[in-house]
Amino acid sequence: MTRLAWYLRRLRSMTPREVAWRAGQAGRNLLPIVTHYEPTDRELFGVGDPHGEAALCRFREGAGRPVLLDGDRVAAIAIDYPLEVADVVAAADKAVESSFGFFGYAEVKLEQPLDWHYDPIAHVRWPAMSASRIDHRTFAGDPKWIWELNRLQHLPWLAEAWLFTGDRKYSTAAFDQLDSWIVQNPPGIGIAWRGAFEAGVRAISVAVALQGLRDSPDLTTERFCRVVRMLAQGARRCWQYRSRYSSANNHLVGELAGLATSAIFFPDVAALARWKAPALRALALEATKQILPDGAGAEQAVGYQIFTTELLLTVASLVALRGIRPPSEIVDALDRSATFLAGLVGDGDPAPRYGDDDEGFALRLGAEPLRTVRDHLGAVAAVTGNATAHEAGRATLSSAWLRAAHPERSTAQPRVVGAGSFFAPHGGLAVLRARQRRLTMDVGPLGYLSPAAHGHADALAVTLSVDGEELIGDPGTASYYGHPDWRTAHRGSRTHATVCIDGLDQSVIGGPFLWRRHAQVRVRSVDLSNGIVDAEHDGYVRLPEPVVHRRCLIAPPTRHAVLVVDLITGRGSHEMRTSWPLPPDLDVSATGGEHVVSRGDTPVLQILHGATGELVRDEVRGEGMLGWWSRRLESREPSWLVGAHCVCEAPAVLVTVLNPLGARDERVSNLEVALDGRRIVARWREGEAEIVVDVDTIASVRLPS
Repeated sequence: MTRLAWYLRRLRSMTPREVAWRAGQAGRNLLPIVTHYEPTDRELFGVGDPHGEAALCRFREGAGRPVLLDGDRVAAIAIDYPLEVADVVAAADKAVESSFGFFGYAEVKLEQPLDWHYDPIAHVRWPAMSASRIDHRTFAGDPKWIWELNRLQHLPWLAEAWLFTGDRKYSTAAFDQLDSWIVQNPPGIGIAWRGAFEAGVRAISVAVALQGLRDSPDLTTERFCRVVRMLAQGARRCWQYRSRYSSANNHLVGELAGLATSAIFFPDVAALARWKAPALRALALEATKQILPDGAGAEQAVGYQIFTTELLLTVASLVALRGIRPPSEIVDALDRSATFLAGLVGDGDPAPRYGDDDEGFALRLGAEPLRTVRDHLGAVAAVTGNATAHEAGRATLSSAWLRAAHPERSTAQPRVVGAGSFFAPHGGLAVLRARQRRLTMDVGPLGYLSPAAHGHADALAVTLSVDGEELIGDPGTASYYGHPDWRTAHRGSRTHATVCIDGLDQSVIGGPFLWRRHAQVRVRSVDLSNGIVDAEHDGYVRLPEPVVHRRCLIAPPTRHAVLVVDLITGRGSHEMRTSWPLPPDLDVSATGGEHVVSRGDTPVLQILHGATGELVRDEVRGEGMLGWWSRRLESREPSWLVGAHCVCEAPAVLVTVLNPLGARDERVSNLEVALDGRRIVARWREGEAEIVVDVDTIASVRLPS
């Protein structure tokens, strides 16, 4: 897509007020580079401390500011978390050697001194020009990789390694790299300043690392002043260019969190301290918007919910360390998000994967490459004392530092979580549990605000796990910028566990992070006690012969087999296709109208297909854009995508029976489907009994006892 085409499509999603605001921002970007904010030391530290010596002294003492990475806590953490400490020291060793690995890309060793503009994956150097004039969407390199490098999230590892080992090589490397970064990246110049969001996320790591290194002999007054000046320049940029209107997603939280972090760590620097109050007020407001009343993330992406709440968590922790209660809106958002996420993973269920996930970290204090839901819950429990998060969470080095800083939070009383079914009406997710089985059905919106940037076209998608093992899931994100075809495929309806009509996505893509048309979901009923979810969406009313897709998930707690009824109503003849994406460790055999899914030599799932028209079974693994699973961004591996399709006159029905097997291995057979006026009859044989399900317009379900 050309840059002009993207802007035209983006323009259509904006309100007149947003268009006017963006026009003003664009005009500001045309001003000469010399207009960038350049505070003097006197402006930073005041007339009485023109060179910052007194400010550095107060910083070393921790006076008037929170202390997170503290040498007094090192010994206890090292005793309690020896493996995690060893891992972070090993990660710091790689950072000393300039070895970096991001996403699914291979780890690379950069030449020293570091060139912060060079992308060794694409073998390109990003231009040292005004950041506002760099088109990261069309440049030859992957901006995600170069942004990740320039977020400097390895600096806290170097600070921790210095604290844990006392070896000055870590401190020296940290300051040498920070020196070179500041020289090569003047404010507003280069890809590292492309967007205020990058400045905000970077500020968190730089400020925390600097505090961890505050007693290092490598921290000179001159270096201290340079870093503070850079943070002040970034803070001004975070506020002036903060994301607003339809762009106000996790980016706005990252910008405000970086702004608040800088202000909290440097209360005696006027150019930073002035932003504390407005940043906290804005964060409190965003917490109410981006974490919905039921605890789900507004962006419809679990990875971004974790990232957003950890940005909020970082700021809340720093405020609390000052002996001040964080804004109640932020604490409440953290608690309701934790309760929702704990309910999803339960006592042993796999983490959900819906929506985009770019593996974002607010602050990397541990060496783990990915932040899991349970890792995140452990960190929340360490700060807020949330009992649900404490029970479902996992202790990490991050939670260890946070808990050491908030010792009163370590006594949270656990309680049982995730034991039953629940429905999150605002986020639009139904979770059905019974017989060591967890089913989810997505009945929520496409994403957040008009771009819905991180949502996928997966309305009414179903996932299934049994005994903590995923059987049907989400195929993942695959790519952002590195592989545009992967990005398109993994956002589309065909790759998700839903129905695709006439080979089209439910919603219409407008660009890599933009949807031109959103499928709207209507929930007809949710009956948790009987295991029934009934909903429909209007994504295909745009067709010349429009149809509505309605799905009813029927999972009685007393039965093993699950019935999924898909109905299209409207006009014309259409191809109706179901998809059931399977994790890569599962294999498939197929006969007639069924698939049998195995893990190793053990059958784990039987999938039967039936329809009111002539049915064709589908199975594909690693062919073209279909049959792939993405565990990490910029990586894929072959996996089975199975299902069935038929070409039918609307109204038409396609029925799937999902029958978990395992040790009992009780097969079902003889699936028949009929549509009689307003009644659908699905009949199959289970064991010795013949099961008949009558669904009168998919509104009531009757099962024999």
